[in-house]
Amino acid sequence: MTGTGSARVETLASMRLASSGWHFSRAFVTHVWVLIVAAIAWELIARSANVFYFPPLTTVLEHARQMWFSGPASSGWLTQAFMADVASSLVRVVLGLLVAVVLGVLAGTAIGLLPRLGDFIDPTLQFARSVPPVALVPIFMLLFGIGSEMRITLIAFTSVWPILLNTITGVRSVEPLYHATARLFRIGIRKRLVYIVLPASAPLILAGLRVSTALALIVMVLSEMVAATSGIGYRLMFEQQSFALANMWACIVLLGTIGYLLNAIVVLLEKRLLRWLPTPRE
Repeated sequence: MTGTGSARVETLASMRLASSGWHFSRAFVTHVWVLIVAAIAWELIARSANVFYFPPLTTVLEHARQMWFSGPASSGWLTQAFMADVASSLVRVVLGLLVAVVLGVLAGTAIGLLPRLGDFIDPTLQFARSVPPVALVPIFMLLFGIGSEMRITLIAFTSVWPILLNTITGVRSVEPLYHATARLFRIGIRKRLVYIVLPASAPLILAGLRVSTALALIVMVLSEMVAATSGIGYRLMFEQQSFALANMWACIVLLGTIGYLLNAIVVLLEKRLLRWLPTPRE
């Protein structure tokens, strides 16, 4: 009986993995076809319109190659402009998101577990998250200067709110029965957080992370348009002011690509960490 049960479990697990792999492959192929159709449409519309401010996609990609991917083989064909523009922007986004995740999860867990703390601090949180991030640029410039510290802080401030609020909601939505069972078995608060609260809150936390990733990219571009000497946002404004519109469009395409890849990474992380959740058909 035990052997039969184990075989059945392994068979069901294999079927589920195969099904998820099939759905992933089909979705990937669909995304590729949509991108191909969009690229062809861009090329045809741009060539038929023949206006200087909307160059064909092939021209944009060639300018992108010349700017960022025409370096020596020893550097992986990456140019110095790639390190100044793309690499610096990616570092700012990643560091800002890391700070937002740490602060959002820690503070959200504390507020979610302590209702009185939540009631006390909620007006301050609602006020702070209502302030437009762009309005804080002058203050952050005075506090942190015009370097990367200011931009990372602004990204973290903007990105923390979806993670924080979703963490609070997730922690508060944990079944009371789970807490009662943990207290019955005298499970300490640390193990309760690690094995009960955070896993139960993970779906909402990761959903907040997806929103925060998009916000981080937006604020990164905006912050690099002000008093910056590097970054994709700086390059975008520089090329626009120089009327190098093909280079400007190359920056826009690069930003879209980075946003798509960051979202894909978060989705894969979500599937990896939440693979224990039942599928809708289960």
